[in-house]
Amino acid sequence: MNSATIEHSQNSPYDSPWTLSYRLKMLLWEYAWLLFCSWTPKPANSWRLFWLKLFGCTIYGKPFVHQRARIQIPWNLTMHDHSCLGDRANAYTLGKIEIFEHATIAQEAYLCTGTHAFDKASLNLITSKITIEKNVFVGARAFIMPGITVRENAVIGSGSLVTKDIERNAIVGGNPAKFIKYRVIA
Repeated sequence: MNSATIEHSQNSPYDSPWTLSYRLKMLLWEYAWLLFCSWTPKPANSWRLFWLKLFGCTIYGKPFVHQRARIQIPWNLTMHDHSCLGDRANAYTLGKIEIFEHATIAQEAYLCTGTHAFDKASLNLITSKITIEKNVFVGARAFIMPGITVRENAVIGSGSLVTKDIERNAIVGGNPAKFIKYRVIA
């Protein structure tokens, strides 16, 4: 795990690591997305970006967020120009996620920033930032674990489980994801 790893305080596995006001804000976000965004047509991206910004998402330029994308906590998400969260992609932003320019998160891919302290009876929530650098492609139904950095121009194959940082220009696939070859861009 990286230096941005946070172990949240909990007395038992049944306690929430979040304050009541934080949970209410999360609930308000869930209903706002459902009522104002999830039904919108694909071209209504600016409207969805408006709601994301309203709830604290950091947006640079004009990324694309599909109406059926799922974003757990928008104030933990940063998206750069022409990045994309695809159809039913899941940004499980219990911790920070940053998606840089021209990076694509394909349909049903899962970016998971949370895990648990399995060595403690309380199973404290542990969060760690995920960074998706420029021009990365994350294939459909790929799963990226907490604390992972996927370097510039990398490609993650569909259905892959990413448990380690991915090198620049690497193409990886499988469970767990293994190096296949380097990407050559003409």
